Amino acid sequence: MKPLRTAAVALCVFFAAQGAAAQDHGFGLGVIIGEPTGLSAKLWTSTTNAFAFGLGWSVGGNGIGKHKEEFEGETRVHFHVDYLWHAFKVIHSSERFPLYYGFGGRVNTGGEHDASLAVRGVLGIVWLPHDTPIDVFLEVVPSLVLTPSSGFALDAGIGARYFF
Repeated sequence: MKPLRTAAVALCVFFAAQGAAAQDHGFGLGVIIGEPTGLSAKLWTSTTNAFAFGLGWSVGGNGIGKHKEEFEGETRVHFHVDYLWHAFKVIHSSERFPLYYGFGGRVNTGGEHDASLAVRGVLGIVWLPHDTPIDVFLEVVPSLVLTPSSGFALDAGIGARYFF
């Protein structure tokens, strides 16, 4: 019975330490819903910078305007990576709501079309609740589609991640 009690105490200490973890460092994994819908990950490189990754499916297609009809209703695999800067001092609150911005790249592939490549600009806000190893974010991402033909796209999503 003593090993079971020791294991239970160790587990409680572990989860208590996890609850005190901050979301502005380390690695987080979660979900994003929108365009795309799938997995979201974040890797902090400093107290204000991070890489954000997404892997999911894209239902809305590849772009807006004249190219949107080409991909309407098709599901495509979506992968993106962005480099982000976080502005913690813009919103004054007892909670932490940094605005973030950055740039990156996107690949959409699948359906009956060739892969499309795009350059992304990212604008968002993230809630970093105190004493909880999660973040909740909302972002809008205008993109310049480079292939198979040039055009503009707009991605947007809401999501949450758990930080390990």
